[in-house]
Amino acid sequence: MRSVDVAVASAMPVGDVLAALGTSEAGLSVQEWRARLALFGPNAVRSHGARALPVLGRQLRSPLLMLLAVTAIASFFVGEHVDAVIIAVILAASVGLGFFNEYRAERAAEALHERIRHDAVVVRDGVPEPVDVVDLVPGDVIELRLGEVVPADVRLIAVTGLQCDESVLTGESLPADKSVDPVASGSPVTQLACGVLMGTVVTAGAGRGVVVATGGATEFGRIALGLGERHPETEFQAGLRRFSMLLVKIAAVLTTAIFVVNLVLDRPILDALLFSLAIAVGISPQLLPAVVSTGLAAGSRELVRRKVLVKRLVCIEDLGDVEVLFTDKTGTLTEGRIEFMRAAGADGGSGDLALVLGLVCTDAQNEGDRVPGANALDAALWESPAAPHAAAGRYRRLATLPFDHRRRLVSVLADDEAGERLVITKGAPEAVLARCTGVSEEAGAVLDAEFAAGHRVVAVATRQAPGGETLEPSDERGLVLRGFLVFLDPPKATARTALHRLAGAGITVKVITGDNPAVASHVCAELGLPDGGVLTGTDLDRLGDDELAALIPATTVFARVDPEQKARIVRIQRRAGLDVAFLGDGVNDALALHAADVGISVDTAADVAKDAADVVLLEKDLQVLADGVVEGRRIFANTIKYVLMGTSSNFGNMFSAAGASAVLPFLPMLPSQILLNNLLYDTSQLAIPTDRVDPEQLARPSRWDIGLIRRFMLVFGPISSLFDFATFAVMLQAFHAGPSLFQAGWFVESLATQTLVLFVIRTRRSPFYRSRPSVPLLLAALAAVTVGAILPATPLAHDLGFSPLPGGFFLALVLMVIAYLVLVELGKRWFFRVAPGVPAHRVRTTGHRVHRRAARFSSTRKPPPCGPR
Repeated sequence: MRSVDVAVASAMPVGDVLAALGTSEAGLSVQEWRARLALFGPNAVRSHGARALPVLGRQLRSPLLMLLAVTAIASFFVGEHVDAVIIAVILAASVGLGFFNEYRAERAAEALHERIRHDAVVVRDGVPEPVDVVDLVPGDVIELRLGEVVPADVRLIAVTGLQCDESVLTGESLPADKSVDPVASGSPVTQLACGVLMGTVVTAGAGRGVVVATGGATEFGRIALGLGERHPETEFQAGLRRFSMLLVKIAAVLTTAIFVVNLVLDRPILDALLFSLAIAVGISPQLLPAVVSTGLAAGSRELVRRKVLVKRLVCIEDLGDVEVLFTDKTGTLTEGRIEFMRAAGADGGSGDLALVLGLVCTDAQNEGDRVPGANALDAALWESPAAPHAAAGRYRRLATLPFDHRRRLVSVLADDEAGERLVITKGAPEAVLARCTGVSEEAGAVLDAEFAAGHRVVAVATRQAPGGETLEPSDERGLVLRGFLVFLDPPKATARTALHRLAGAGITVKVITGDNPAVASHVCAELGLPDGGVLTGTDLDRLGDDELAALIPATTVFARVDPEQKARIVRIQRRAGLDVAFLGDGVNDALALHAADVGISVDTAADVAKDAADVVLLEKDLQVLADGVVEGRRIFANTIKYVLMGTSSNFGNMFSAAGASAVLPFLPMLPSQILLNNLLYDTSQLAIPTDRVDPEQLARPSRWDIGLIRRFMLVFGPISSLFDFATFAVMLQAFHAGPSLFQAGWFVESLATQTLVLFVIRTRRSPFYRSRPSVPLLLAALAAVTVGAILPATPLAHDLGFSPLPGGFFLALVLMVIAYLVLVELGKRWFFRVAPGVPAHRVRTTGHRVHRRAARFSSTRKPPPCGPR
């Protein structure tokens, strides 16, 4: 038994396809499924587990590290064995730390993906049951429903108004109609009238089909494997890249200048080269990737604890950038626990007939008093104690026209107990009334009263259809209104608090809903959202993009909007330069999720929504989202602490080394000593992700600003150099130091100042008094300084090129460190008070935001049910 190409299967009769696959319409047996799963493997395009070798390879890509490795080898062969060994050990430690933390982050990402599940309804032994899509095999018979992503290549067996969006593979924007009968011509990909492909989306109707290919054997899988996998960078990664380029430019200038100066002073070429390269590495925060990955991995674990799953760890920071949140209403602002209240007649009288007709008119199959797989409104109606199931059972449904988000209707063709054939239509009141004739004023009054009370309303209408056998959208006309079904979806108890938290975090919340504008406005008013304007889908059709852009800031509710309009609103808001998030869970939300800077969905959402999202909430609650935003901002704030402190201190120290090397008869610090100093300092900073963050740093988004980093470095670097030169004077004048004693003194002083200055730079408040560091960070910093201070007195001192330091040096060191920290504190207050464009609460980005879109071609276990965004 083998898989079958879907194009070939589409040209074959259904019976022949089932025979070729060794299955039937009753599906596979459990035993046969197990055997095929062992044969074909999981239904996954690519396994994306954490892999050690690629992580290690990324650690070795640094050109500076590779150059130092080459010079270490050269040092060994020219007799500088001690320097060669020290440099090699330090390089190994640096790479090892980066590897450990990044691999740990990869494992965390793998664990997150395992939490995101996609299900499909499969017929096994004749019984439909939900299974993980990864367990599908050729020969499985599956159900396809509205909003689902097709999980494999499928030959259709039965359809009801089925349409699929195939744009992920064909680029065609219009959905394709599907049938059971083969077509005689057409492209095998674009004209599969009776086949559907993995990654396409069911946009209307329903169907049943047999899986003909899974995983890499599917059309989607072949394309995905051919393209490979490369995720476009997030804004966070783009900021890191721009920051790295800044350091490369500075390092190139310093390295060249120092190398030339040392050659002019007739120093050995190898010594000059080693010293210059050590300066280049010394100015860069070598362990920045390790600090970032440590923070992201720790943040991901904290977010999981708070019920937030981030698909890619680097998206955590993007979540913290959000300034405008567009959210749906049901289940987010409301309980999502819809309850049927009552039925009303078209004239406000008895609604008994409307209630019976509403039960009959559903695109779900009822099983007794239940309708498994039905939408929330139908489920609430059928589960209501007031539902007359017996009366509804007297109708015989002959055909169904399923609900879709354009018509906002569902219709059935049914015979009543008297044998009269009717078209029964149910849906959004505006859509139903537009298809009715002779609607009374009383009906309008009833509808307005229910909307004003914040109730959800569904209208029911009928028309006679004698002799009708099929049902088309054109049949939904000339209807007679029979009444209304009224539902209650109360506001969520936690929503008011969550909205207050989001507002306090500088996030503007706007509601995008398919519901009635009066209902949405009523809910917003109850929850305390600002009393903004309301725009409907009809209004949007009349407005140009510039007109809509001018109205969005003053609008709180966008109601009765279709999927394309949702995406348009999000795109236009992003054009204003704001970071936009969209929270949605339905197939009609997928376009807007794609369009947003951060797409957010929930684990109970439609598959297409979960795949379009960057962030998946395990609980549909704005409180959970607020937690995620705060965590994203905390991680970025701690990363920036390391960058600002490291670049300013390193720049000052390396500038001092460059100046001293030009006037001293010996190198102010040996290359191996520079690298050891940098490693001790950087290692202590691995505790930065544990640090506390001041509330004002979490109050607004903060982003990469290379101009701010450059100014910070140029202001605080010279302050560091000032105390370096003071150390030089003390060592030469007070202690008459030779090379080894001088180098030991500066090694200890530079390590102490650049490590301890963190406690001043980490906050814009008064350090220790109004902002206390975390205990792990405090202990790590003190440990690094202690190790550096005792190294010159250990047996390793000789091999490192140090001499023991006199006791008087440490007294001078304490005084210099205190003076340095006081001066940096004064400089910090001045800098953030007068630095242009830097409000005290925020680091604003410059330039155009980098908009990322992650490729959807891999999964830890599961196939990516949709294509690239």
